[in-house]
Amino acid sequence: MSRTSINQLPAISIAETLTSEKGIVDLWCYFYEDIDVELLAAYEALLTADERDRHKSFYFERERRLFLATRALVRTVLSNYSAVSPADWRFARNEHGKPLITAPIVAPAIYFNLANTPGLVVCAVSVAQEPVGVDAERIDREVEAAELANRYFSLSEASRLRALPTPEQPELFFAYWTLKESYIKARGLGLTLPLGQFSFRMDDEIGVEFDAGFADDASSWRFALLDAPPHHMIAISVKTGGAALSLRATRVIPLQRKGDLT
Repeated sequence: MSRTSINQLPAISIAETLTSEKGIVDLWCYFYEDIDVELLAAYEALLTADERDRHKSFYFERERRLFLATRALVRTVLSNYSAVSPADWRFARNEHGKPLITAPIVAPAIYFNLANTPGLVVCAVSVAQEPVGVDAERIDREVEAAELANRYFSLSEASRLRALPTPEQPELFFAYWTLKESYIKARGLGLTLPLGQFSFRMDDEIGVEFDAGFADDASSWRFALLDAPPHHMIAISVKTGGAALSLRATRVIPLQRKGDLT
């Protein structure tokens, strides 16, 4: 199963993204584990009162850092696409937890999705299509691949995974898992979408098949799996209407220096 590294993708061009050409999706990647004290203070200064309360509610320092890294990334990234200060963005979640911008109202509209996992935060951005989902996982951890596949995957996916030698199963498990997560995040319906009723196939081009009665059109979706060296995998699901995906990626450290996100 071949995957493209984020290091091989073209760099993000804000001007090209703002043309609203179908298929363009920008991936902003923040490998945040070593955040110095000054940056942490700068990130906290961007938070709303509600976000500060959430930040303080986390028991473990690692959870507080992940929260700060996520909020700092989304706020600074969005400000690249519109003349809005990072601290001025306001967000809400739909009834299934998908984040969205509530203020200010900007044109063109900016659609985004977030993924965070130990060591990495990813913000996917598009102005051409609203249904965009991203998931990221750290793949150097132990996982009971076959057992989890039997519980959560479709019959065909679980069968393909069990057919592999045990040492090779985790790679396919994370591929399926991140793709499924990115798809349900793009749909914005959370786990009301049963994971076992749609199946991914890993051909030259990643595709999806839906069970009978599943309300969606497979031909309108495009997917990608990416390596984020050294320890992460990223999956993207985008409803392009059939247009090819045009992914761009940039590694960033929010607020490290003026202009770090341009």
